[in-house]
Amino acid sequence: MLWYLLKLAVVLPLIAGLAWASLRFAKRMEKRFSPTGGVKSVKIIETQWLGPGQRIAVLEFRGREILVSATRQGLVRLAEVPARVGAED
Repeated sequence: MLWYLLKLAVVLPLIAGLAWASLRFAKRMEKRFSPTGGVKSVKIIETQWLGPGQRIAVLEFRGREILVSATRQGLVRLAEVPARVGAED
């Protein structure tokens, strides 16, 4: 039993460290090989759940804020307005 706990104490942090390192590596590679050089043109400003499988989201795209409804069937644009001043990071 002691041998099992010792192996668990060694292997579990090792697996967690490998998972963390692989996620960091994937994020770095995504930025490097992205066609825009890591700059995203669409930002999610806010989301709100309406019910199971239904939510609304405010997206910022090229100086516009777009309100969309997201369901399992797809997205529907509900409204579009100019972006607020100071809404950027």
